[in-house]
Amino acid sequence: MHKYFLFDLDGTLLPMDLKKFIEIYLQAFCRKFAHTVQIEPKTLVQGIRDGASAMGANDGGCLNRELFWRAMNQRCNKDMRRYEEDFDNFYRNEFVAAKAATKENPYVKQTVDLLKSDGCKLIVATNPIFPKAATYTRLRWAGLDPNDFDHITVYDNCSASKPNLNYYYDICSFCGITPEESIVVGNDVDEDMCAAKLGFDTFLVTDCLINRRGKSIERYKRGSFEDFYNWLIDSGY
Repeated sequence: MHKYFLFDLDGTLLPMDLKKFIEIYLQAFCRKFAHTVQIEPKTLVQGIRDGASAMGANDGGCLNRELFWRAMNQRCNKDMRRYEEDFDNFYRNEFVAAKAATKENPYVKQTVDLLKSDGCKLIVATNPIFPKAATYTRLRWAGLDPNDFDHITVYDNCSASKPNLNYYYDICSFCGITPEESIVVGNDVDEDMCAAKLGFDTFLVTDCLINRRGKSIERYKRGSFEDFYNWLIDSGY
């Protein structure tokens, strides 16, 4: 039986049109900050992209948060970290515009409630390239309470990003879990299913499937989130 459940967020717990989500998010971000920080919107967007790339390449030398702000400062040629609190407030407020690219799936809440009632440990294993405010906001869009989870990965508690296997090693170490008793549930073939290399069981959610390289997915348990919920019921975990 699985004791530990690691759930991806975007496209898994929170169904979304990823392209539309990113477009609305960046537009809202630029409307909020371009005038305030006196930086051209294109430069701000590139700063965010640079930060994401830096976090994706993190070798474990520091927290993702440090790499993000270092990249933003370099791209914008000024100390952007002075606006960190303003950024967090954006994610609690104006960021809501991007909710239009998402929707709730009733089976997500049913699944979380079921597993919690059985005492399972639940982890939000989302790619840690966002601050806490942004990640907690998206969890609420999914109809969930962040307090439902034992651990949530964000950019200031991680020093690696998917698909770097160190990301999953770090979760195991921090949470005191083992891959053999755990399952990773996600929609991204590269970023989520790679956990199988460490001995994690996996379930590929196909509602918002991401398979950049067109890899075969025959080896994975897979289906909609509703299928995952039914698999839990049928298997007894």
